[in-house]
Amino acid sequence: MPRNKPLPSLDYLLPRVRITRLMAALGYYGLAITLTIYNAVFADLHGANPNVIIGVMLFPLLIFLPGVITGNVRVHAWMCFAINLYFIYGVLLCFQPGNALYGALVVFFSTLCFIASLLFVRWGFQAKRVQAGDTH
Repeated sequence: MPRNKPLPSLDYLLPRVRITRLMAALGYYGLAITLTIYNAVFADLHGANPNVIIGVMLFPLLIFLPGVITGNVRVHAWMCFAINLYFIYGVLLCFQPGNALYGALVVFFSTLCFIASLLFVRWGFQAKRVQAGDTH
C-alpha cells in the first residue's frame, strides 16, 4: 500500500503559484495578441472580414479570460485542453512557406501557457490543501 507523501510548505508553494500564474497569463495574452496582430495586419484573408476571422480565432481563448484574470485554478486546468488546439495550429503553420515565424510564435506562446498552467494547477491545488490543513 503506497504511503502519501507530505505536501510542501506554503513558503515553497506560494512563490511558485505566483510565478506560474504570471507565466500562464503571459503565454495566454501573448497568444491572443499574436493571433490578433497577424490576422489584422499581415494575413491574406482573401476578402474576408478581419474582425470575423479574429473573433473566430480568439473565441476559444476568450472563454477562459475571466478565470485567467482572477487566477482560478480550475479554469487553468480546463484551459490546458483548449490550448492544445492552438499548439497544433502553430505546428501546422510552421510548415507553410512564409508563416514559419508566425507559427513559431503561436507554438511558443501556447507551449508557455500550457506548461505554466499545468504547474499552476498542481501547485495551486497543493497550496489550497495545505491552507485547509490537509498535510497528506
